[in-house]
Amino acid sequence: MPSRPVTSPGSGTLKGVDASNRPQDHILATNSGQTAPASPRPGLGSPWTLAAVCLCGIFAFLNLYVTQPMLPMFEHLFRASKSMVSLTVSASTLGVAISAPFLGAIAERMSRKRVIVLGLLLLALPTLLAATSPRLPLLILWRFLQGLVMPAIFASVITYIGEEWSPLSIALVMSIYVSGTAMGGFLGRLIAGLTAEYLNWRASFLLLGLLTAAGAALIAFILPREKRPLPQHPHPGLTAQIRGTLAHFANPRLLATYTVGFGMLFALVSTFTYVTFYLAAPPFSLSTAALSHLFAIYLIGLLVTPAGGYLITRIGMRRGIVFAILLCLLGEGLTLSHNLWIVVFGGLGLVCTGVFMAQSTAANFVRLAAPDGTRVSAAGLYLSCYYLGGTAGGVLPGVAWNLGQWPACVALTSTVLLLIIGIGWAGFRAPGTSTKTIP
Repeated sequence: MPSRPVTSPGSGTLKGVDASNRPQDHILATNSGQTAPASPRPGLGSPWTLAAVCLCGIFAFLNLYVTQPMLPMFEHLFRASKSMVSLTVSASTLGVAISAPFLGAIAERMSRKRVIVLGLLLLALPTLLAATSPRLPLLILWRFLQGLVMPAIFASVITYIGEEWSPLSIALVMSIYVSGTAMGGFLGRLIAGLTAEYLNWRASFLLLGLLTAAGAALIAFILPREKRPLPQHPHPGLTAQIRGTLAHFANPRLLATYTVGFGMLFALVSTFTYVTFYLAAPPFSLSTAALSHLFAIYLIGLLVTPAGGYLITRIGMRRGIVFAILLCLLGEGLTLSHNLWIVVFGGLGLVCTGVFMAQSTAANFVRLAAPDGTRVSAAGLYLSCYYLGGTAGGVLPGVAWNLGQWPACVALTSTVLLLIIGIGWAGFRAPGTSTKTIP
């Protein structure tokens, strides 16, 4: 890989952001006592580096939702309820939610690349062990352990992007990473569903575990080491770390971002988990293999998310987050159709589009809203709230299903989306102003 030139960050400012709140350059102390800024990559940098960022998203999300196309199969094989088999989805998101703040704080002082590679290797272990599960509760346990490992990867990649690219490039690079997560989510479901249909569900986890280990090796080879030094901050004790992490809840902009993140993943998991039961029943009667192909709609994120990243730079984050949520609401309504094409391309396609745009916007807003030196822990807490939303989205719609099946699930999800529209509009504002938006 060609060496990367060292340049200074762009001189452009962020519209609507106070200078004191812009991402600050880390400072390198020289032997003579002078200081020199460590500059981020100019522009978008090497195509290999962008490809590595995309691969981080692919392999990080390869395992997160893999049981969704297999849920009707699990319901039959394990003779369990819809809510019980849905725990194979919620267990992994709960693991992410629990460990995200702690792993984020630990990763604050470690090499971003090293954490990403090590996290993928550790993720491969419970994935392989899940294939040995004789009963549903043990499978749920391995899924939970998978989730515990994942935040180290997520938070480190987000922080790597924020520290290694100039402020004017971060939104687009972040959208490339989110596109990778969309591809990973699709591939994981497709591989798991097809393998389970034509071999068995145990083979699905075995294959995914091997692919995750191979992904760790590939990223170790092509992802460049950090060009900027790690922030030189004191290493507080555990109590101080917890206090500092909880302090993020006192930041209104971060609090709004965390709430929006909770609601967006609630919508995504709720929709894509319980729609499998809806589509496995008449009049659709889709098989496990057909349900795995259903998640090809995630590929829309490969096109929509970078385009959405560009759109956000034009209309601002505040309007952008509201626009994204409105797309989700429209998609939820279209899933009530009895026409499969409308359900998939109109309904699920718009839900994906809105969630991917919102996730890219919110992840970028966390970087702006968090003070310098706390961005990894702020990102970790964002992931915690985000995946708590996913956990709730895998469990609470089960109650709604028992009351009114799929229409009741849509009503619940739409109510959550309506609530977070107001929160997003109020919270995604520039600091110290009530009218400006963040670009």
